[in-house]
Order: sequence, then structure tokens, then C-alpha cells
Amino acid sequence: MSTIVVFSHLRWDFVFQRPQHLLSRLAQHYPVLFVEEPVYDDGAPFMERSSPAPNVTVCRAHTPIQAVGFHDEQLRVLQPMVAQLAPPGDEVVAWFYTPMALPLLQSLRPALVVYDCMDELASFKNPPKQLLQRESALLSIADLVFAGGPSLYEAKRHRHPNVHCFSSSVDVVHFQQALDRTRAHPQHDAVPRPRLGFYGVLDERFDPDLAGAVADAHPEWQVVLAGPVVKIDPERLPRRPNIHYLGQQPYSALPDLLAGWDVCLMPFAINEATRFISPTKVLEYMAAQLPIVSTPIADVANPYGHVVAIAETPDEFVAACEAALAHTPEQRRHMVDAMQAVVAATSWDNTAARMRELIDTAPPHTDRRATPRSLDAADDPAAAALRRSKVNPLRAHEPHVGTVVIGGGPTGLSAAYHLGGDTLLLDRNESVGGWCRSIEDNGFTFDYAGHIMFSNDPYVLKMYEVLLGDNVHWQNREAWVYSKGVYTRYPFQGALYGLPPKVVTECIMGAIEARYESAEGKTTAAQAVDDCCADGTTDVCNTDRAVKGEVRNFEQFIYKVWGKGIAKHFAMPYNRKIWTVPLSEMETSWLGGRVPLPNLEEIIQGALEPSPKPLGPNARFGYPLKGGFQALMNGFLPHIKGKIELSADVVQVLPREHIVALRDGRRFRYDDLISTMPLPELIKAIGNEAPEEVRAAAKGLRHVSIRCVNIGIDRVATDKHWIYYPEDTIFHRIFVQGNASPGCNPPGGFGFTCEMSYSPYKPLPVDGEALIARAIEDCRKVGMIRDGDTILAANQVDMPYAYVLYDHARARNVETCKAWLKQFDITLVGRYSEWEYYNSDHALLAGKRGADIVHAKRARAQKASSE
Repeated sequence: MSTIVVFSHLRWDFVFQRPQHLLSRLAQHYPVLFVEEPVYDDGAPFMERSSPAPNVTVCRAHTPIQAVGFHDEQLRVLQPMVAQLAPPGDEVVAWFYTPMALPLLQSLRPALVVYDCMDELASFKNPPKQLLQRESALLSIADLVFAGGPSLYEAKRHRHPNVHCFSSSVDVVHFQQALDRTRAHPQHDAVPRPRLGFYGVLDERFDPDLAGAVADAHPEWQVVLAGPVVKIDPERLPRRPNIHYLGQQPYSALPDLLAGWDVCLMPFAINEATRFISPTKVLEYMAAQLPIVSTPIADVANPYGHVVAIAETPDEFVAACEAALAHTPEQRRHMVDAMQAVVAATSWDNTAARMRELIDTAPPHTDRRATPRSLDAADDPAAAALRRSKVNPLRAHEPHVGTVVIGGGPTGLSAAYHLGGDTLLLDRNESVGGWCRSIEDNGFTFDYAGHIMFSNDPYVLKMYEVLLGDNVHWQNREAWVYSKGVYTRYPFQGALYGLPPKVVTECIMGAIEARYESAEGKTTAAQAVDDCCADGTTDVCNTDRAVKGEVRNFEQFIYKVWGKGIAKHFAMPYNRKIWTVPLSEMETSWLGGRVPLPNLEEIIQGALEPSPKPLGPNARFGYPLKGGFQALMNGFLPHIKGKIELSADVVQVLPREHIVALRDGRRFRYDDLISTMPLPELIKAIGNEAPEEVRAAAKGLRHVSIRCVNIGIDRVATDKHWIYYPEDTIFHRIFVQGNASPGCNPPGGFGFTCEMSYSPYKPLPVDGEALIARAIEDCRKVGMIRDGDTILAANQVDMPYAYVLYDHARARNVETCKAWLKQFDITLVGRYSEWEYYNSDHALLAGKRGADIVHAKRARAQKASSE
């Protein structure tokens, strides 16, 4: 016998909708165990059971854990409870309404997995961060996928081979009770007519402004709203004398409500949360034979536009309501005929029967179907191993690919771009780009920290052209430093004009001392070091002359290059701020092999008169005109011949077996592996297969993290592109996104990003909303935000790996890891995998280099086989 075990984000006693309709009918054929999200209880964990319908048992876990939903913290408590749900000997059909419960599948050993996708939960307000990843995993494991409407079906049908569209249906007999218009709901007693009504959840899908507009257009109309208020502030709901909130209603009372209404409303907002919805109520309204007015929801307008009045604007919505109230008998007769034809073609009974047929005829999955459950799952060694494993081993199939590329940032994308169709790119995020991704907030586009396009390499410049076409904005750089209350051009040492005289004097005298203290050695032309990350750290070594010399650390380097004055007023405080560690702990190989000498002519000239606009090859940079830096990353996608898997989190690498395993349980066998993931994370994924000295070396690699607070205001705050702050602001740089491209700003808006570094050696002083408040406060202090400015957007993004730290042990640790990995067909490319100071153009070339290594290896193998 089969038992259906359901995992739902909705409670059974919430609004009666799709899950209750289907499962109460399927319960005529299978026992149904309906597992709800746990509730907090400070006592010992236990499972509360109730039976709201025949053969349906609602299981509600009580746990002492305050995390909401099927949170990771709940899993260790829930797994043993779930393991005991189904009777011993029963086969289990695992049925998911939320992918967040997927880890609990390990406790069940199901014979069949069903995903009834009734909503695109990732589009709802405040979705769990793991939701998309777990849905991808669920789609890879499920035997059957049911989509709750045509839009959802189109979204899922290419992601699974066995997707079936089961749109919302209707219990016609129940709702035809409303045809007896003498039925009365007690809450209608004080509400005159005409009544225009809506029932359902009042959440982010509901348009409160539209409801208010309807009430305002006709004060004599009575707008009746029945349903619970969820995930939105009740203060957002319109308050009018002719708007009546009745609260959540039992399913049995809905015909009584409908009997007293004149028009049924569907005032849904048009947003991401409503893009895929298939409202159950539209057919229930039709069964009651009442005129319906709706906003243009796709799954309403497309199948039912001939019956339902579709209105896009508030004025159109009001006009449609006016027309509905003025129906002639002839119009009403045509409407009723059309509605009867629609509802006659569907029922929940038929939908449940078709689902049951698919469940009963689904072929067994030999890699997952288990023998009947034993009385004590703890006695099963396989179950115990399953619980211990961090990889879900439900999938044993290991597809073979020529090359696996880990990481979809610029390096990984470039590698895949330069490889052939037998390539699989895996990225843990929901979109490609790595730290070159962009986000949108209230019309603003923000990057994960500031990025620009700059290169002297013709191949990279050609790649920019291929990837972006004409979607690019080239302009002269406006980089500045804010210190001592004034702005000076970047680089600091060449633009001292405007600083307090004492500061200028100290800077010039310190540079003279440094120049002539170091001039005893033979001087040579200094080699320029590009600062195309624009983070202000490498320009310290850009001067006209250099000497051979030994410096023990970065701090000594700064004093030798610029002298005490420039070190005191810019180079030391700024670099301490961005690197977070004492600069004496850093070596200088990343800055070249010579010690640059101060350019005294440049320093003195820049102190006597304002510096001209920047010249030279790096004085001009590019940026996508539209779409933020994400547009450059997305530009790779049409050119990549291989496959890309997103929300694909690599948690295990088996180098000897040439296998990578994902958190969702999928495994891929490869010939070659190109890794762009952080080197410490790669060694961690290899685990104990790596020797102790390799694991110790990986743990010894240090890095700096970056937190960005993105802010949008209603005023153009500056004409600059980025500004360095060496003094006491929480941020070290502001990247002015709104000037990188005008396409990053909504009309009337202006966006910028405050970047702040942190590490275990210098944690962030505050976090969360307090961090945003602190960044805004410091922006006011330096004049980026003024009194009267309106904050239109404020959010934060985190980059746990941002800068690799060049401490004195770095070279030795990196070499230890690379030497061991080299024997396993693993190619390391990119900033974090090679643990090098790379810029975005270097990242593109690194990806190409990785592809060239794979091509060369295969060419050698082909040549050897032919000989």
C-alpha cells in the first residue's frame, strides 16, 4: 500500500485551496500525511497530529528552534520525526509543495517523488535564499511534476521530462449554492449594495492602490475584501468608509458571500509575484455566475478573456466595473452561457483522478526505489550513512562530460566560451557573473562592487566588442580622493593642490627624502602596473623611475616609494582600511620586482596647480550602457556551446575518480576540470583525499571580504565615477554606479555603492540595517547625501571572497596546493583559484588560458593515439 507524505508551506487550516481540494480527494485511495512547517515550542520536540478530513492526517512538528519554515536549523530535529511517519511496509509517495523541505526526503526512502508546483515561490516576498537551488534539485529528483497553470507549465516544461499542466479547478456543486441569491452572510447585514467583492489572501499579489481607486471612483459602491492579511503591512491597505475588511472566511461561507455580491473583483498587482499565478477563485466566481473584473493576469486573460473583463489601468478597471453593473439581460445571458461552458469542462474530481492515474502508472525508479521500510530506520546502515552525508545521494547516475568548469564568473564564462559543446559550466548562483553580477532595486541597477572595462590587450578589446556590441558606454575616468574635507584627483600624489599647506609640505618633503635616500642604486625605467580594478592599491608603484632593492613588506614599500608625508596622509590609512591587516604582514611581489622612485616633477607640479584631466591608456574606461556589469557576463551566453547549470553548488570533488558532486545529489564524471572556485574551497571540497600538508596550506590562505551598501537617492550627487576615502568613514570607496552609465538609474534617481572591507582581523562594526544606516550617516558626513535627499533604494550585498591577501606565507601555500592538484587533470584559473591579484580583463584571459590548456592536452592525446 502507498502512503502520500506531503510537505507544504501552507497550513491545512489556512485558506482552503489547491492542496486541500486535491489531497482530500486522493485520500479516498491513499492515506495522506500532510506535513506542515514546524512551530516553535520551548519544550521537548513532538509531532502534533490531527485529522481534518477522512484519511488525512495533518502533522505539525513542535520544536524548540525559532527558525521559521523548513529551515536548515530545523532539519536535524525534523528528520527522525519524518522517518517515523509512514507505517512500516508502506511505499511512500513524497509530494512537495515547497522545495525547501527537500532535505527531509532522506528520511523517507520514497518510491515516487511528486512536485506539485502551484506557485513560483521564488517570486514571492522574502523567499528563502536556498529556494531556487533546492527547486533545481527537486526537479532533478522528481518522477512527476504538476504545474498549477499554463504559465507555470511553460516555465517548467523544459526543466523536466515529465511535466503535466493541471490548472486550478472548481467544486461546481459547492459554489452553485450562490445561485440562491437569498442566501445571506451575516457580515453583509450592515453593507448596502452594490457590493463588489474579493476573497483570498491579501499579500504582495494584491493591489491595495487599485482597490482604493475603485472605492474612490464611486463612494456609493461597497468594496468587500475577505481574507487574511499576510506579508504586507496592514497600514498599506486603503481605509475608506465604503471598503469593508471581513477577515479570513471558512470555505463553507464563500457561497454566502458570493450570493450577496454584484461584481467579483480580481485586483491583482502586476509584478513578479503574480507572473505565474493561476487563481482558483476565477472558476469559483464563474460557478456563481457573477460578472468578473480582473487585472491582466496571464492565466486569467489568456484562457478566460472572453468571459472575464480584463482591465490594465485603474480607470479601465473602474469602467469595467461600471459596465458589469449595467449588464443588460441579453449580456447577462451570454455571460452565463460562457461561464457554464467553462466550468462544465473542469472539476477537482477529474483533476485528482488524472493525477492518480499518473501516480499509479509511473515507472519505478530503480536507483531510488527501496525495499519496504524496516521498523527501525536507525538499524539501516544505508539510512545512517545517508543522514551523515552532506551530499544527497538519491541520484547515483553520473553523466560524463569532457570538461567541467566550476564557477560562472568572468573566468569560468571565458573558459566555457573558448571550449566546445562537451562542456558543463556549474555555478552556485541563480545567474551567471560571479562577483560581476548586478542586482536591481526600485529601478536602480547595482553591481557587486564597482567594475569597469579596461585593457591594453587587443584580444580582450575584441571580446568586449563581441559580448556587448553597441551596448557599451566609453568615457574618461573621473577618479578622486576625499580627505581633509576636500576633493583631489586620483592618484593622490600627483594632485596635492587644494590640500592644507602643511599637508602639501609634508608630502613634498617626504617624497624628496625618499627619492634621494634610494637614489644610490642604479635607476631604471619603472614598469607600469595597471589599476583597472580601480581599488587604489596598485597605483602606489606607478612612477617614472625605479631601483633594484629589497623591501621586507608592504609598509616599508610605501615609505620607500612615497615618503612619510604621502604615506601618512593617504597610502598608509587607505591601504590599512582596504586590506584590514597590518601592512607589515604583506609582501610586495604583486607590485612588481622593483622599488619605484617618487616622481618629484609630477608631485610638485600637482601641488602648485590643479591637475588636468587624466591622460594615458588607462584614463578611459568602458561600461555597459544598459544592464550593469551583468550585461557583459550575459553577453557570453549566446556564444557558449556547452551546457550551463545554475543553482548548482559543488560540495565534493573526487580528483582520482574525476567526479564532482553537487549539494542536490547530482554527480558528473569529467575528463578535465577547470576550477575558478576559491582555492581553499576547492581543497575543502576534496576533503581528506588531499594530504594533510595540502589542507593545512589551503587553510593558511588569507583573504579580505567586501560588503557593499547600495544607495539610490533623488538627486545627482556628483559628477565623479569613484571616490577614495582614506579617513574615518566606514567605507573605503564609493563607486558611482549612476555615472558609470545613465542606464543604471531610474528616472529622477541616482545610484552609488559604498564599499567596505572586513575580515576576521577587522570585522564590520555593525551589520544588517544598522550597517546601511551607518553608511548613509557617513555619506551625509562627506556630502554625498544632503538634508532633504530622499532615499529611494538601500540594500547590501556581500562578497565573502574579494581580495586575496599577499601575506608572507601565501606563495608557499599556493605552490603546495597547485603542485598536488596538477597530477589530477585539474586546471586552476582566475583570481580566487590561482590566488592572484587579477583584474576583470585578466580574468577573461585566464579563462582562455584554461581552455587552451585543455585543448593542448587533447591535441597531444590525439597525436599520441594516431602514432
